[in-house]
Amino acid sequence: MSETSASSESSDEANDPDNPGVRRLADWSGARLESLAEEHGTPLYVTDLGRVRENYRRFSAAFPNADVHYAAKANTSRAVLETLETEGSSVECASAGETERAFMAGFEGERVHYTAVNPPAEDLDRAVELADENPGLTITVGAQDTIDRLAERGYDGRLCLRVNPGVGAGHHEKVRTGADAKFGVPYERAAELLESAADDFDVVGIHAHAGSGISGDDLSNHRELVSRMGELARSLDISLEFVDVGGGFGVPYHPDESPLDLDSVAEATRDALGDIDATLVVEPGRYLVADAGVLLTRINTVKETPETTVLGVDAGMTTLARPALYDAYHHVRNLSGDGDSVETTIAGPICESSDTFGEHQISTPERGNLLAIGNAGAYGYEMASQYNSRPRPAVVVVDGDRTAVAHQREALADVTATEQEVNWQ
Repeated sequence: MSETSASSESSDEANDPDNPGVRRLADWSGARLESLAEEHGTPLYVTDLGRVRENYRRFSAAFPNADVHYAAKANTSRAVLETLETEGSSVECASAGETERAFMAGFEGERVHYTAVNPPAEDLDRAVELADENPGLTITVGAQDTIDRLAERGYDGRLCLRVNPGVGAGHHEKVRTGADAKFGVPYERAAELLESAADDFDVVGIHAHAGSGISGDDLSNHRELVSRMGELARSLDISLEFVDVGGGFGVPYHPDESPLDLDSVAEATRDALGDIDATLVVEPGRYLVADAGVLLTRINTVKETPETTVLGVDAGMTTLARPALYDAYHHVRNLSGDGDSVETTIAGPICESSDTFGEHQISTPERGNLLAIGNAGAYGYEMASQYNSRPRPAVVVVDGDRTAVAHQREALADVTATEQEVNWQ
């Protein structure tokens, strides 16, 4: 790891000077995390900006001739966005709100893509305003209807068309977007729409995205998507500035999984795309931030049952939604215990049977122990909610020896801030 990493424990991967493709939960300094939990309370997200930096540098080195656009929806913390902006990344935004946050973090218009998926009127209104305020902003659309709505708003700027390639991939059916009719225009209609739109807009690119959490098991679908996008680009009578093949580059959530062979993926992507007179754009999100974050939570209940030992913790599905939403696995480590492991079910405080983090071997669990939940840097705080009137947790960022609060812990007053007394008319 570089000197900016928060990791200090012994591990071959952690100490690899060549910027390893994965950071395991065991590579985080337990003492450092214990100290942060004592100071800031739990549940607590911790994000290592040094690791974000390392991941970006590894990724951009694997795609040296491509434009790297960070998929901001994975983690929109301003500290993360500013770190990646400084590194030279561009950014892909899934909403007008994310687009505004990108500009707040210092990105210039030409480094920002707004990808509209069935955008509400307010989103399109603001996107057009932002494009006027920030020349170079690209708006990506996935329907003829959206093109018409932009024209109605007087927009005639940079336009990218999202294509549905009919190929999907990813770790769960709910994130396989490449073959879902919700996303993009049908592949066979793309050329006609692009050439028609070129009369009224500055058509600069085409875009597709297979899904999220793509691993070595389903790279054939990713290659097929890229190949189809290359064929489409070569078939057009208009000149494109870029071909965007999306992201979805997976990370290993289980401790025995190997990291993605990024160099092989990059080579396969270039080969599948073929010769095009346009720049390749790739959109990593999870890959840059997942293993840069952990969630800290304390055990408050140890309950023996005939089936398992239930560990009640102060984090739940409102803190980290992925296990409840996708049946996702996140490795868990007891930072306080060092004895024999016990088979446990880790459950949160929400009154839902889906409010668990799954089954885990936990060393000598006791009330008050601090648990670290790994790979929480992507879609962790982003998906946190106030369900059950539970305030969202704090987020701290670390960079070398430095620590700062990136998101303050909410109070009940924050949960009820939008409420008002009902005044009947």
